[in-house]
Amino acid sequence: MALPQPARRRRSPAQDDGEQPTTRPARRSAADRRRGVPVASSALRAAVEQLADLLGMRPESVSSLRPTEEGWEAVVEVLELARIPDTTSVMGSYTVTLDDEGELVSFERTRRYSRGMIDRPDG
Repeated sequence: MALPQPARRRRSPAQDDGEQPTTRPARRSAADRRRGVPVASSALRAAVEQLADLLGMRPESVSSLRPTEEGWEAVVEVLELARIPDTTSVMGSYTVTLDDEGELVSFERTRRYSRGMIDRPDG
């Protein structure tokens, strides 16, 4: 026979202890919510899905995402040519620009490289 579990108590924030309560940063500002600007995760998904539709190839990863005045800009890595061994497969880096509603405005392949290539600092 199982013993009854004690009721769990929720921790309440300390009152008047001089510490500021920790809050999570807002995902978007009120102005962005009114304008319909997507959050980063939505922008990331939109960039990947729309680029896949246009290229006919499924992106493998997103290496950067940043907000801009007009919306978002992402760098998306796409497998362009699969080879054996996998380290010799050809990859492409695409810069994708989204407007403030998450719609793709432009894309450009900025780099082509083999999957096994390691970036080295200039010098």
